[in-house]
Amino acid sequence: MEGIARARYLRQSPRKINRVLQLVRGQDVNRALNTLHFSSTKGSELIEKTLHSAIANVMNAPDAKEVDVDHLYIKSAYVDGGPTFKRWRARALGRANRILKRTSHLTIVVAEKGS
Repeated sequence: MEGIARARYLRQSPRKINRVLQLVRGQDVNRALNTLHFSSTKGSELIEKTLHSAIANVMNAPDAKEVDVDHLYIKSAYVDGGPTFKRWRARALGRANRILKRTSHLTIVVAEKGS
């Protein structure tokens, strides 16, 4: 039994989210939640929220039998780039510099061990 959760258009760059995602990829769900909860980055909050959603999707699936949270692990977790907001910053002598505000699409797949 698998549960998939996607968080789209997150207002943080994929590079920053991926640094935190590498800490929890492949871990048990309880250990991953503990790691994310005590991490102080914005990316950890976004990943933790998405992980809770993936766990809820496994528990509330229509064909789900008795699923124990202690037997769940993060099967795959990846982040892709979303649309980029383009902004301009005024510079000296009438020039302008481009500012790229990147967004992310986060996908987490949670599965039971042995399935």
